[in-house]
Amino acid sequence: MSDFTSDYQADEGQETPAESIASGPGAGPGEPVPAGSAILRAMRVLEAIAACHAPPQLAEICKAVDLPKPTVFRILSTLEHAGLVGREPGSKRYHCGPRMNQLASEVLLTSPARSARRAILEELVEQVGETCNLTIANGNTVLCLDRVETSWPLKITITAGTTVPIHSSASGKLFMAHMPRRSRERLVRQLPLVRNTAHTLTEPARLFEEFELIRERGYSTEREEYLPGIFAMAVPVHDGDGRVVAAVSVHAPVSRLPMDEAVQLLPEMQSAAEAMSQTLDV
Repeated sequence: MSDFTSDYQADEGQETPAESIASGPGAGPGEPVPAGSAILRAMRVLEAIAACHAPPQLAEICKAVDLPKPTVFRILSTLEHAGLVGREPGSKRYHCGPRMNQLASEVLLTSPARSARRAILEELVEQVGETCNLTIANGNTVLCLDRVETSWPLKITITAGTTVPIHSSASGKLFMAHMPRRSRERLVRQLPLVRNTAHTLTEPARLFEEFELIRERGYSTEREEYLPGIFAMAVPVHDGDGRVVAAVSVHAPVSRLPMDEAVQLLPEMQSAAEAMSQTLDV
């Protein structure tokens, strides 16, 4: 018998009115939850954690899903054991675990909307003449969801599914800049700030200064911080609530795309990011 089934049977007779309604898009108001509702409870807990701007505590999750603390704690214990959620070191706050992050990444990588995303990138490459990417944050790294290469012979080749360090990439610094302050500070403390090149920012104070600049100007740049000789610039993709959920970026050799010319590409990149926001199912 699974942990979820045991949880359901142990709590029979203790359901609140809110527990008798499925909150997912497949059920309408008032429809009773089927006998396997422990699975739906676990989904509600995962959704509550994923929707929080900062890792929530047990009490916050209970309030969000309207379930008793013992029930939520058992669900969280099972999800943590499965790698779907994790706990902040030294605290009682929960976050999406590595298995959940991997699942989310796979869903986006194989989404039916991928053809639409690729069409947007292809058009952007035609406009700017350089390689363009769609990326998302993935734990301590940045995941490339899709990439369209330029026709120039001098270029770097990265495939969809590739990850790069979050602290030394234009997209990664963009994501960190738009995190809640506490989450950003916690991540910087925990990150192995590896010096990939002589230009990599490895001092927390300098990174925080960079984050301030990114928020002020609305885009992020990276000049030879991950790979020697490569310049990158990224703009945010927002969801309906204004959260930064992805980034559109451009890569090119520094000799071919100096900073003053790169910023002239911002209108096309921001237009592509706006179109991209409609394809991410966010």
